[in-house]
Amino acid sequence: MENSFRYPLASDTIDKNDVLKLTEWLLTMPRITMDEKTKEYERKWAEWLGRKYAVFCNSGSSANLLMYYALLCSSGLMDKKVIVPSTGWVTTVSPAIQFGFEPIMCESDEDTFGLDLVHLEELVKKHRPSTVMFVQVLGVPHKMEELLALKKRYGFILLEDACASVGSSYHGRKVGTFGDMSSFSTYYGHQSPTVEGGLVFTDNQELYNILVMIRSHGWGQHLDTETYDRIFSKYNIPTAHRPFAFFYPGFNVRPTDIQAFIGLGQLDKLEWTIKRRKENHELYRTLLGKSFRIQQYPSDVEVCSIHFAILAENSEQRDLIANALTENSIETRLYSAGNLGLHPFWYDNYGKFQAPMAKRIYDCGLFLPNNSSLEHSDIEFIADTVLKSTGLKS
Repeated sequence: MENSFRYPLASDTIDKNDVLKLTEWLLTMPRITMDEKTKEYERKWAEWLGRKYAVFCNSGSSANLLMYYALLCSSGLMDKKVIVPSTGWVTTVSPAIQFGFEPIMCESDEDTFGLDLVHLEELVKKHRPSTVMFVQVLGVPHKMEELLALKKRYGFILLEDACASVGSSYHGRKVGTFGDMSSFSTYYGHQSPTVEGGLVFTDNQELYNILVMIRSHGWGQHLDTETYDRIFSKYNIPTAHRPFAFFYPGFNVRPTDIQAFIGLGQLDKLEWTIKRRKENHELYRTLLGKSFRIQQYPSDVEVCSIHFAILAENSEQRDLIANALTENSIETRLYSAGNLGLHPFWYDNYGKFQAPMAKRIYDCGLFLPNNSSLEHSDIEFIADTVLKSTGLKS
């Protein structure tokens, strides 16, 4: 269904030329299930990001699922306690529940909306978790020097949900390179879409081999030859059974080569997309930063956001702004999820999570559009609409 808003939250970079190229490729009758295009796509992403391994799957949510499950299958997990963020998307947290981890929720940071590092250290000291999951919220990099210092001090595994943050960087280092595993989303409207899709990155070969297998039924078929031979020898599997041996109770969250073909075309546009989104984000920051609570970060941090978030003074002002935006054909929505600890999936199991910053985001937050289809004049109009709706500009 076509979006009726003149200024949509999400706009696709997949254009008619991309569709024509896809059609021409399909007419050559290639193999369209996961195959050589997927391998090429993974290789190019790993090169671009600067990580050893990339694993493409069918969604960013599945990428998070794979990260959690790979830990269960690996030799590095000491216990199943995991710190999870209060601000994020549901599938940042839900796999921990599905796999029987013991999730412990952390307050949101007042600046970045990521993990509150004071609360995090308190939780780590008290619970000694093996794992911390954090989000690079909406494309704004978290306070990585401090977080990595905590990782070094306490020795936890770090999972990085960077699904909405492709193209952001922290002190010159790309988001997606900080976690032991990290996830990107290539969903429609994100920075480099494949319609649906996601990626897991790691530099750890054991985790990579596990990810490759659990993505596809727990099957060894897609491993490199050396690893394939070593694992089969370890289990002494008869030669006749080699093509269909399963080492983990895995999933089928494979992508198709159709998605990979689309994604390769979008990678060619990625630097332009990143530049436009960064410019739009900084313009919003200039126009609205003195009037509203927004995400804060140092000058040498670069933000490639999927949306721009503001916090109103209260829920009434937030609703006033949202109504004005809708009346002016500007798509908005309340801050998605906000405090995950105030959703039934969480509090039915663990009780409501009460924390002041997470609740402020839940009660007062909303999104403004940021995508590569928006010109600077569009951002100025959207910001002007917000300011006028609150009486901050006549």
